[in-house]
Amino acid sequence: MKNIDSRTHTRGESIYLDDIPLIQGTLFGASFGSPVANGVIKKLDLSEAEKAPGVVKILTYKDITGANQIGGIVPDEPLLADHHVDFCGMPIAFVVAESTEAAHAAVKKIKVEIDPLPVITDPREAQALGQLIVPPRTHRLGDTQSAWQHCQYIFDGVAETNGQEHLYIETQGAYAIPQENNALKIYSSTQSPRATQQASCKVLGLPMHQVEVDVIRLGGGFGGKEDQANAWAALCALAAHLLKKPVKYALDRMEDMAMTGKRHPYSSDFKIGLDKDFKILAYEVTFYQNAGAAADLSPAVLERTLFHCTNTYFIPNVQAVAYSCKTNLPPNTAFRGFGGPQGMFVIEAAIVKAAENLGVDASVIQQINLNKTGDEFPYGQLAVSEARACWDKAESKFDISRIKVETEDFNKNNRLYKKGLAMMPICFGISFTNTMMNQGRALVHVYTDGSVSVSTGAVEMGQGVNTKMLQVAAFVFGIDSDKVKLQSTSTSRVANTSPSAASATADLNGKAVFMACSQIADRLKQVIAEEMHVAAESVTLKDNHVYINNEKQDYTWERLIMAAFFKRVSLSEHAHYATPEIHYDKLKEKGHPFAYHVYGTAITQVSIDCLRGTYEIDAVKVVHDFGVSMNPLIDRGQIEGGIVQGIGWMTMEELIYDKNGKLKSNALSTYKVPDIYSVPKVLDIDFLDSSYDNLAIFRSKAVGEPPLMYGIGAYFALRNAIKAFNPSAHIPLSAPMTPEKTLMALYSKPLKPDQEKNEETTSSLEVNQQ
Repeated sequence: MKNIDSRTHTRGESIYLDDIPLIQGTLFGASFGSPVANGVIKKLDLSEAEKAPGVVKILTYKDITGANQIGGIVPDEPLLADHHVDFCGMPIAFVVAESTEAAHAAVKKIKVEIDPLPVITDPREAQALGQLIVPPRTHRLGDTQSAWQHCQYIFDGVAETNGQEHLYIETQGAYAIPQENNALKIYSSTQSPRATQQASCKVLGLPMHQVEVDVIRLGGGFGGKEDQANAWAALCALAAHLLKKPVKYALDRMEDMAMTGKRHPYSSDFKIGLDKDFKILAYEVTFYQNAGAAADLSPAVLERTLFHCTNTYFIPNVQAVAYSCKTNLPPNTAFRGFGGPQGMFVIEAAIVKAAENLGVDASVIQQINLNKTGDEFPYGQLAVSEARACWDKAESKFDISRIKVETEDFNKNNRLYKKGLAMMPICFGISFTNTMMNQGRALVHVYTDGSVSVSTGAVEMGQGVNTKMLQVAAFVFGIDSDKVKLQSTSTSRVANTSPSAASATADLNGKAVFMACSQIADRLKQVIAEEMHVAAESVTLKDNHVYINNEKQDYTWERLIMAAFFKRVSLSEHAHYATPEIHYDKLKEKGHPFAYHVYGTAITQVSIDCLRGTYEIDAVKVVHDFGVSMNPLIDRGQIEGGIVQGIGWMTMEELIYDKNGKLKSNALSTYKVPDIYSVPKVLDIDFLDSSYDNLAIFRSKAVGEPPLMYGIGAYFALRNAIKAFNPSAHIPLSAPMTPEKTLMALYSKPLKPDQEKNEETTSSLEVNQQ
């Protein structure tokens, strides 16, 4: 089945926030952000701005009718700065005017005096000063201290990953419309309608039943609208509440980039020990997460980093420590993979460092240590593994031996062009790690003409979840898909929604749709059973007809619905689904947090122009564990998009803040993302045949986040190509591998042993400052 939105997307008819027709009298907002990253506000002068043409009102923290707080996990984030600012771009005032142009013009007339304080942008510096968002957490398995004595080889080092800008096509925004009796309706570009509703109500001082949040669709989210949509919705809601007029604010691109958080940068220390057969016996890692100025979702992101610190490998002795460090950057937030990619990069870096020192290919160590069913993860859950099946199929299907020979031959015969090759296995857990959030609801109505309305908590943001929900309903009722309509996501129709995140959206909401439709279908089958004097178990619904004992009857779906309506049988159902089996004890750091894991293996091939430092991704060839895909077309698209986004993070997307905490890569002229010319020339995706059962809807495993981690392979393939040109090159384990870094590495010289660790610790910071 094709994506149900494809036609309206390509014709420009799909409705996003900016396409909603404006109500007469709508006002427009613009935010005034702090020009400094840390300081105390001494004076805020709004006089000139208030006199500007078209300005209706300028709001500050003094105008907030409820609490000046939008922090979710930790209440540490004011909506509008009161006396202190924590990052460049932190909202201080909100201008409301008769036009967007007037609002932005007035913002430029606001004057503020701030006494600056020291700015911290380095998470290690923050940790040394005790500036932590939450207390550190540790995952343990076995005993690393006693394991080191059994290791034949021990290596340590530093690995670093930079952040990543979400760069959703649709920027953040909201449109708040007053309703009667002091109520509000908010159209928001949010992945979490409940969180947006809750934050807005907290700021306004209203109960949640007074505020409805409605989401038609998003023009991309990637995690950036899971928590950070709340501020802009709350600002619009506050203005609409006070002025009793509709208020809209859609950030422009530079505002969005400067004022919102990104993927968390990490700096990490690792130590890895192997026996003589290259079996990993011990692994210790310390993660320094750059959380930014407030918690946002950082504690949850940090948790998932720990959950994925060993990727797809079984290591019997593990100690992983993680610090969430408070710095003077915009609060960093969820991003596809949610901390998992950062943890997985470090174990891959550790394996590569061991392999380079031992003179073997990293794939040798990777393959030996793949987990198998029954192996224990450091957090206590036992694996149901497809790791080796994916690896073996990738080796055979894509003929890895031939690829290796061709790569070696090319490098022998070319001096200024080199090729690199890397294997990247993945293992990614599916569920919210906060067990409470693993619940979903659906509301289904069957109308008397046989058409069906489905409402869920799922937010459509390009991932095709509406199509999958429609498939579930059409399958259960046995009707054509054009008889089913997916409604917008509204907190009035489906309350207490979990965010569309964690790759769990289709599972949670799809199971709820299945339950609701099944309960209606059971009632419909009982109608037939009574009318036809047959057992209800003999009745099935398919092809828009009633079947009895698998024989088609002259009884259409529409006739059945009317018969049920005449008998006063309910044609509506609300269903609730909660993922079974999962649990986690944060005090013991043990449990069963995931419904299942997704596995896969990618082979990445690259070519480098060694004179210029430029490169191309020749091919990414993947065997992926889809389970039993319910929509191969959509799932393949998700894999392709995830891979390219992961490659972008690992190669060209470089966030740069200066020492004063100001974003320098603040536009598409200075922040580069993959375009059509930088995607892999060959992108080959193969579906693993799996016999394992799982808790996914129709056994169709999640595909939102796992494929991004395949992009990590691009970094190590480039590293191998550099080594083919300059075997003694010094290449810090620091991503992204930009063309500039590549060129410097190609002509670098090896460091002395006493220089190496200090160089690796500071390399990424130095490049950013440059």
